[in-house]
Amino acid sequence: MAQEVPKNKDESLNLKITCKSHVKPEKKIGRKECQLVTFDLPYLAFYYNQKILFYKGDGDFEGMVKKLKDGLSIVLEEFHQLAGKIGKDEEGVFKVEYDDDMEGVEVTEAVLGDEIGVADLTVAESTEILKELIPYSGVLNLEGMHRPLLAIQLTKLKDGLAMGCAFNHAVLDGTSTWHFMSSWAEICSGSPSTSTSPFLDRTKARNTRVKLDLSLPEPKGQPNGDAKPEPKLREKIFKFSESTIDKIKSTVNENSSLDSSKPFSTFQALSTHIWHHVTHARNLKPEDYTVFTVFVDCRKRVNPPMPEAYFGNLIQAIFTVTAAGLLLAQPPQFGASLIQKAIVAHNAKAIDERNKEWESSPKIFQFKDAGVNCVAVGSSPRFKVYDINFGWGNPENVRSGTNNKFDGMIYLYPGKNGGRSIDVELTLEPEAMGRLEQDKEFLMEV
Repeated sequence: MAQEVPKNKDESLNLKITCKSHVKPEKKIGRKECQLVTFDLPYLAFYYNQKILFYKGDGDFEGMVKKLKDGLSIVLEEFHQLAGKIGKDEEGVFKVEYDDDMEGVEVTEAVLGDEIGVADLTVAESTEILKELIPYSGVLNLEGMHRPLLAIQLTKLKDGLAMGCAFNHAVLDGTSTWHFMSSWAEICSGSPSTSTSPFLDRTKARNTRVKLDLSLPEPKGQPNGDAKPEPKLREKIFKFSESTIDKIKSTVNENSSLDSSKPFSTFQALSTHIWHHVTHARNLKPEDYTVFTVFVDCRKRVNPPMPEAYFGNLIQAIFTVTAAGLLLAQPPQFGASLIQKAIVAHNAKAIDERNKEWESSPKIFQFKDAGVNCVAVGSSPRFKVYDINFGWGNPENVRSGTNNKFDGMIYLYPGKNGGRSIDVELTLEPEAMGRLEQDKEFLMEV
């Protein structure tokens, strides 16, 4: 049986940092720079994007760490932007820059008490422990002007390793994150080179030079009588099997007569299922608005299309809104149709108009500006996160850290068992989460 791990902040975790170092590209590559473009800039006021992967190990933690660092120094030759910093040119345009004298990627090595193993940390509900296994909690991407753009914490567990990663979200999105991770794993597994090199010229997607006057906010902890405490949230993973996903999808497609010209995708069907049941769990008034937000990959939507290996952010948030009462009273096809229409409408013309509007009056979003009573999806089950094998097997569990999470934020991952199974990592206020956990229709237990 899994060990009970401490849940309260004041309970000792017994985490010991044993080493801090930096890893740079193995070869000298000289000075390189590339401006951050319109697709990147809105994320400067988001936090570093945190992921954690758990691996079973053979007991040779030092050997695993050496292999990871050696592989990292090789893969960073191609992905050198992650070993750089955010800079600004003389006109105030942000850029990502690399030079051989920069410190590179931060790697922290740590040990967790002998009694905690992988199974103790792959539980459904997020705990305070997880926060201590991933670096850069509460660190804004803008701080990448003075900090590494990638920080990694490798923590020794009783029977394996926890790999906590913090990526600067102003520099790359989820597609690029997992491209980097799979490339790093390829090198560590003995491949002489990566199968797909990153496409590093962001200006091919957008080359407008946008000047921003941005500075870091005051440090937290300043005396301010008006400051509201952050609401306490719960984070939990709900696992939907392949058969459950198929059932949700077929149900939505059964009576899709709502002028939908094409069937609803798995994503649209599952999104509607979650949106409906989260809205129900929130006990909203019928007239309250609820927003569904999805961060869409624009690589194949822009004109000309960009390669899948485009390295950077090439995503945009799209929104659809309705009244809670309407969403709950209608069959699931209603919500699915709203989501489908919003996604289909986001073509090259819409992307270009959004960019022009932003460039004429730049707004730096906060991570929680996703809309009222919102359900927001920020990851894709298409990312092959359970294929990230560094030479000692696939991960036992993959999840996100606490950065950029707010009430209604969702990360979708493929299920560990493969096929069409999907893990839904959901953040909600405790009362709504409690009601959702009891909702048999949401869990598909009816």
